[in-house]
Amino acid sequence: MLFAGVSPFFFSCEDSTYKEYTGNSPVYLTYSELRTSVRNEQPVDLKNPGKIYYKDNYIFIVEELKGIHVYDNSNPASPVSKSFVNLPGVIDISISGYILYADSFVDLVILDVQDVDNIHEVGRVTDVLPYTIPPTGNSYPTAFVDSKKGVVTSWDVKTIKEKVVNYSNPWPIYYKGGIAFLDAANSSGASSGLSGSGVGFGGSMARFGIKDNVLYIVDQNNLKIFDITNKTAPVKTGDLYPGWNIETMFLHGDNMFFGSTTGMIVYNIATPLVPVYKAQFTHARSCDPVVVDDTLAYITLRSGTNCGGTVNCLDVVGIGDITRPVSVSTWAMTNPHGLGKDGDLLFICDGDAGLKIYDASDPYRIGTRLAYSYPAINAYDVIPIGNILVMIGSDGLYQYSYSDIGNISLLSKIEVVK
Repeated sequence: MLFAGVSPFFFSCEDSTYKEYTGNSPVYLTYSELRTSVRNEQPVDLKNPGKIYYKDNYIFIVEELKGIHVYDNSNPASPVSKSFVNLPGVIDISISGYILYADSFVDLVILDVQDVDNIHEVGRVTDVLPYTIPPTGNSYPTAFVDSKKGVVTSWDVKTIKEKVVNYSNPWPIYYKGGIAFLDAANSSGASSGLSGSGVGFGGSMARFGIKDNVLYIVDQNNLKIFDITNKTAPVKTGDLYPGWNIETMFLHGDNMFFGSTTGMIVYNIATPLVPVYKAQFTHARSCDPVVVDDTLAYITLRSGTNCGGTVNCLDVVGIGDITRPVSVSTWAMTNPHGLGKDGDLLFICDGDAGLKIYDASDPYRIGTRLAYSYPAINAYDVIPIGNILVMIGSDGLYQYSYSDIGNISLLSKIEVVK
């Protein structure tokens, strides 16, 4: 089968067959370059924000595939940009104490972030994550990717001549917020540094999670489990198959909740190194981040993505009996992404419909109790913490105060600079 719009021609040279076409030629970063690339640099503009993470009055924003922005958020009305960590291939992060764990293409990288002015690498587990490639941004076909040459950081559109091999490209491809498969996306300010205890807070779109001395990393169908008793030298203890098309992971108490394209899957992690399957709640095919409180799970389903499906809604699911999740209510949405819950407030990033804040005190009436709406935002994910809502959207990072539920107010915004 030929690619639409491409006119390759074939010719014989000895016993080999070649094709020539216009396509995306991979630009490689060698493994040696990848593993010497971590640098703590001066702050740079936010351009392509992804996952967000919060710990000890610091906000970490992933610049997808490029690095990590670090902000001192001691005053949420005026966050201070402290540094930018150059880290190729980063999509997800998680922090325990002052040790940050991040993906860097095929590697798991460990950073010391105690001094945000001197963030540095203190460990690395090589070749432990799936080989991935970035999106091309166009409809041209991609040339053969030779993983021996290094990781692919970008593409050059050019005339490509290559030997015909009867196989399909096996590599997964990054998309906004995670991994999908090809066949399926000097600033001064107060700074006391990060503490050596506790775990930070990620958003609902996270694929990294930490419980006690265990780090979890989930991709499409595999959960990798690491013992981080020695925080700078993680030991991979095993892999778990939790299901297919896993997108997100949310930890709550002794339970782990996976959002997949077909449902919510629950594992017990009372013994963190040995997750035990508990239940599954099945829904229509769709993307579905999930957050939970003690008795309810909140799942947003959205269409128009690599996940397939046409459903856009909020599902409220009872988990009082964790082994038997039951549907409580369902509410229509526009194109919901990340969400967060604090007390009786439910925060939903409804894509181009913006940020929506609901009174969730009655799970049977949530959809009728819209408290606030900010429609002029393309909202992606949120972290509610200490009466401050941290929200990332396509045009920047927003912070709102919700200490007075009757007067939720915007405190600050960090603009994306295109």
